[in-house]
Amino acid sequence: MKRAVLMTAMFFGAGAAFAAPAPVEDLAGGGSGSGDDRLARLERIVKSRQQSEIDMQRRLDTLQQEVLDLRGLTEQQNYQIEQMQQRQRQLYDEIANLSSKAASAPAASTPTTPAAATATANAAASSLSETASYEGAVNLVLKERKYDEAIPAFRSFIKQYPDSVYAANANYWLGQLLFNKSEFDEAKQAFNTVVTRFSDSNKRGDSLVKLGMIAEKKGDKATAIQFYQQVVNDYANSAAARIAQQQLAAIKA
Repeated sequence: MKRAVLMTAMFFGAGAAFAAPAPVEDLAGGGSGSGDDRLARLERIVKSRQQSEIDMQRRLDTLQQEVLDLRGLTEQQNYQIEQMQQRQRQLYDEIANLSSKAASAPAASTPTTPAAATATANAAASSLSETASYEGAVNLVLKERKYDEAIPAFRSFIKQYPDSVYAANANYWLGQLLFNKSEFDEAKQAFNTVVTRFSDSNKRGDSLVKLGMIAEKKGDKATAIQFYQQVVNDYANSAAARIAQQQLAAIKA
């Protein structure tokens, strides 16, 4: 009897020992299913990971483009601020020079007749009036921030003093104000005036950039590229050329 019990215990103990490796098969097989099922699961996992990587790359590309756009916008705004500050300094220097010339004119020569004296006085008054008119229009932009009022002020100045030393800058200011209001046709006329009539103006390159931007706004990319390329060719290493290069890169991207 004892021997029978012992043999029974040994039989079931051996059975338990042989049954133990079963979990190993579960680990290798993923718990259940045929080889095809396991392969299909692996393929789904791989595809899911690939799609996640594609989505991540798209998000990275979008973020990178947003950073580039913001960088370009910041540089353009900094450039515009720098140009405004530089022009303001030039304006005050010009006013000081004209005032000095007007003050020294009577001492430099003594009129021999009342008519000559009157002509000299009128010339000095006209010069001061021209400067005051231009300064008043610029101050509406820089100091008072009255942009809508500055537009007719610059138009009046251009009409009254079409050949003034300030005419190129006045046309550029007018074009910029109109551009900001999306009045592109009138802005284009002002910038074209700077480009065609004042070829020596330091605002010519900036005006060409604006003409390119207006062409872009109207969907004429070919013309925009021509304007930007002209700026790069004619005004290399200038701030206007840097903006033109950015615009070209954005168009061709």
